[in-house]
Amino acid sequence: MGDGKVKHLCVPFGKEEAVKLRAGDYVYLSGILYTARDAAHKRMQEALQENGELPFDLENNVIYYMGPSPAREGRPIGSAGPTTASRMDKYTPALLDLGLRGMIGKGKRSTAVIEATIRNQAVYFAAVGGAGALLSRSVISSETIAYDDLGTEAIRRLEVRDFPVIVVIDSEGNNLYETAVLQYTEKIEKSD
Repeated sequence: MGDGKVKHLCVPFGKEEAVKLRAGDYVYLSGILYTARDAAHKRMQEALQENGELPFDLENNVIYYMGPSPAREGRPIGSAGPTTASRMDKYTPALLDLGLRGMIGKGKRSTAVIEATIRNQAVYFAAVGGAGALLSRSVISSETIAYDDLGTEAIRRLEVRDFPVIVVIDSEGNNLYETAVLQYTEKIEKSD
C-alpha cells in the first residue's frame, strides 16, 4: 500500500517511475495525457490490425478515459471527468504490451488488464468521478489529434498541470479497491 504521501509526477514517465508508485498513493500529474474512450479504442485496435500504426506513440504515455463537454469561452476544455475504465478492458492489454505506461479512469479492471499492468510495469490511476468541472481546471491546453469525427470520443492531447489522481492498481498488482474493502471490514469488525 502507498505511504499516503502526495507525489508529483511528470508525464510521460517510464518504468523506473511506475515501479515506485503504490496503490493508495495520491499523485499530481503534469505534462501530456491522451484521451480515448470506447470508440477511439476500437479504432486504434482496427488500425493496429490493418497497418500497425496508431495516431500517437504509446511508449510511456498515459491514456485518460474521458470525453469532455464543450469548452466554455476562454477555457481549453469543458467538464473533464473520468469514464468507466472496464469499457476499455478488451483493448487495454494489447496497448499495455505496446508500451502504454498508465491509464486514468474510474472503477474496477479485469484480470487480463491487471496481469498486463504487472507484466508491463504500468499503473492504473483513478480520477474522482463527478468532479469533471474541477478536474478541467488542471487542463492547460487541449488539441484533437485523431478521429475528429468521433466528437467527444476523439483522441485529444491534453497538457495538464497538477492533475489529481490516486493509484488504484500498481505495477505489482496491488489493488486499492480490494485492500480498501479489507481495511474497512477489519475496522468495522474491531468496532463491534
